[in-house]
Amino acid sequence: MIEVESLHSTFFVHKRRKAMQASWVYNGTEPVKIKKFLQSLGMGHRLFNDIKKGQGEFLVDHRIVRPTTKILPHQPLTIKVAPEMADPQVKVSHAPIKVVYEDDNWLVVDKPAGVTSIPGPTVDNDTVLNRVTGYLLAQQSPDQRPHLITRLDRDTGGLMLVAKHHVASSMISQQVQQHRMLKEYTAIVTGSFKTDHGTIDKPIARREGQAQRVIAVDGQPAVTEYWVEKSAAGLSRVRARLHTGRTHQIRVHFAAIGHPLVGDPLYGGDTSKYQSQLLHASKLAFIDPFSQKRLVFTSPLPGEFEI
Repeated sequence: MIEVESLHSTFFVHKRRKAMQASWVYNGTEPVKIKKFLQSLGMGHRLFNDIKKGQGEFLVDHRIVRPTTKILPHQPLTIKVAPEMADPQVKVSHAPIKVVYEDDNWLVVDKPAGVTSIPGPTVDNDTVLNRVTGYLLAQQSPDQRPHLITRLDRDTGGLMLVAKHHVASSMISQQVQQHRMLKEYTAIVTGSFKTDHGTIDKPIARREGQAQRVIAVDGQPAVTEYWVEKSAAGLSRVRARLHTGRTHQIRVHFAAIGHPLVGDPLYGGDTSKYQSQLLHASKLAFIDPFSQKRLVFTSPLPGEFEI
């Protein structure tokens, strides 16, 4: 295991342009190559190769070095990467966003239900991506092309993680791919449960031309763990933790065990009172690859989740 201590992640001015700079101290006992060290922190191959090809710099002890250089114990490694300008294909929206947390690398926002995460055929000017782009531009952020690390269905509210630059997006990618990021949701479902805790392990598949996902033996592995928090009047409030990240996973899984989400017409939920699913991204946690600290965030439940 490679030991690491984060010095800082900040911004610096170089050749009249602001760029991203992050530094770590290597606390191992044997020399290690820069690539191996950065991979242990989470950096993806693409970003490493981009820096290697001239889109940034590697510095050891504040001296520019070749990417094949080995770091000695207790030496600091710094990367410097040019900023990203705003994507001209993404329209700018200055509609408000609720910021739960912000630093040089991350934004955690609390998305309201009814707002789409990314532009698409029906909405291309007022999604979370459009709003965060406008937010960064208004702040005159050095990097103006946000990267949405987590996404939510339009009618699902709650916490979303946004990387403020492509270095952060690359550094968090392993946690996303290996499902090491904790994501918990709260849902109101129909019926009551025999036990207060369970796991739904059913593969989910997509069918050509259909928005609805289905349980199928040829589907992708999908695992949802849940805890029943309260039951009343034929409804239950459940806390669900994703161990995989399939589209509509919670909605598909609870419908499959006979407890569709209230307000979810796509999967057989009761729509007599609500016309969209009662699902809220209530908790998010991950290891910050820059500070090496675990960051944990929660979002209060909307009033309709009280039963």
